[in-house]
Amino acid sequence: MAAANTAAAGAATATPAPAAPAAPVQVPRGQVDLVDFIDWTGVECLNQDSSHSIVNALKQTFRDDEGLHLASDSDEQLLIYIPFMQVVKLHSALFKGPEEDGPKTVKLFSNKEHMGFSNVNDYPPSDTLDLSTDHLVENKPATLKYVKFQNVRSLTIFIEDNQSGSDVTKIHKIALYGTTVDTTNMKDLKKIEEH
Repeated sequence: MAAANTAAAGAATATPAPAAPAAPVQVPRGQVDLVDFIDWTGVECLNQDSSHSIVNALKQTFRDDEGLHLASDSDEQLLIYIPFMQVVKLHSALFKGPEEDGPKTVKLFSNKEHMGFSNVNDYPPSDTLDLSTDHLVENKPATLKYVKFQNVRSLTIFIEDNQSGSDVTKIHKIALYGTTVDTTNMKDLKKIEEH
């Protein structure tokens, strides 16, 4: 009997096996992660839970931490505005999230500023992604209609719904892949003062 209790106690204190590491992101050939070209001063996210903000899913070090995520607040929809410091060509986008609460219908708008929930359906999206649960866990970017994203100064992402239809959408990671267009970074220019 004592041996059985010792075995049961040992089983109760055994630590579970660590979760398998996430598969590395399959960055499309010839494309780069555009995170370094985001103008962070202009990034906005409407309907985000203040304790689970866009920074958790978009910023380099935060988006790789499985404990952090972006979450919607009053319903499942999110409207994310991402300006770039220079013009980019957008090739693909990666959305990682939980199988039940991860995004499902994602509409992307190139160079559409000042969009809100009241007018997001007034404009045709540049592309629409219908994400499956496989998309959310595989770490594989979804290829976009490349011709529609050639001279992108800003990207608006409308998360219309999630996989289960629940009231909260969660996103662990958003990564955008593409290339820069050789232009002048306007933030690098300094005003010349006359003497």
